[in-house]
Amino acid sequence: MSALHPPVEPYDEGMLDVGDGHRIHWEVCGNPDGKPALVVHGGPGSGCGTLVRRRFDPDRYKVVLFDQRGCGRSTPHAADPSADLSCNTTGHLIADMELLRQHLRIQRWLLFGGSWGSTLILAYAQQHPDRVSEIVIPAVTTTRRSEIDWLYRGAGRFFPEEWHRFREAVPEADPDAGLPGVLAAYARRMEHPDPVVRAAAADEWCAWEDTVLSMEPSPSAPSKPFGDRPSAARHALVRIAAHYFSHGAWLEEGQLIRDAGRLAGIPGVLIHGRFDLGGPLGTAWELARAWPGSRLVVVEDAGHLGSDAMGGEIRTALDDFATT
Repeated sequence: MSALHPPVEPYDEGMLDVGDGHRIHWEVCGNPDGKPALVVHGGPGSGCGTLVRRRFDPDRYKVVLFDQRGCGRSTPHAADPSADLSCNTTGHLIADMELLRQHLRIQRWLLFGGSWGSTLILAYAQQHPDRVSEIVIPAVTTTRRSEIDWLYRGAGRFFPEEWHRFREAVPEADPDAGLPGVLAAYARRMEHPDPVVRAAAADEWCAWEDTVLSMEPSPSAPSKPFGDRPSAARHALVRIAAHYFSHGAWLEEGQLIRDAGRLAGIPGVLIHGRFDLGGPLGTAWELARAWPGSRLVVVEDAGHLGSDAMGGEIRTALDDFATT
């Protein structure tokens, strides 16, 4: 059995005014009378793709997808350095999700997403647990500062030359500020009026991200999942990610694991690759221990980008929840 369902196209879509000058793009596919599910994309700033639609049985799910502020088809687009990011924070995204739920007149929905998406899912669910029926997360992260430090510095012990290049690309970074200073320097460069400066910063950031994922065990994993994106999408992703990570995603350190008890009563499946170098397994293990009613599935042949076996586990979890 394939891990994916047949292709499906949206039957409804639109732009939702969420305030602060932002409009987010949303679409709905599958069965209008099916079980509601929301796809929460990663990044932050990646935008929502089309392949994820096929994770859901179109006969049993009503699948909602949306582009978070500043990326994908939402406006204003963060690739434009004049687009203001001051109203693009975790709190704003949580409010956008709740506004979208109300706009679509959905009472409760399953939440699906990984990487940054899992952080946003957990933050939303802990704030609005009565609006969440189930959660499925492949590639668990909670965006603790310790996790950010690992991704943008700690992993450099495996790639010292490449990390040195990433760090030296922003020599103006305040050495007393540590890693947040480096990330803030990238954020400033992504707002520079000179497009050459912005492009160079985006290229260095994506080169580092691709380096961290370069040892993915799956033969189907793309070689440059960040660097091969179209220019505007790449620039928006780097600008938004640097903005979020230099601020610790506006979350208290360890908040999402500390408050995981708020998820009691919400069934959850955490699916994580054993060889995820970008987000090591320990975070998923900690969350599973803190979240009553969750189940951790460790996929032995997968990294951050997944594998065929991980895809099968995702399908199993979503197919099982389709009947509840």
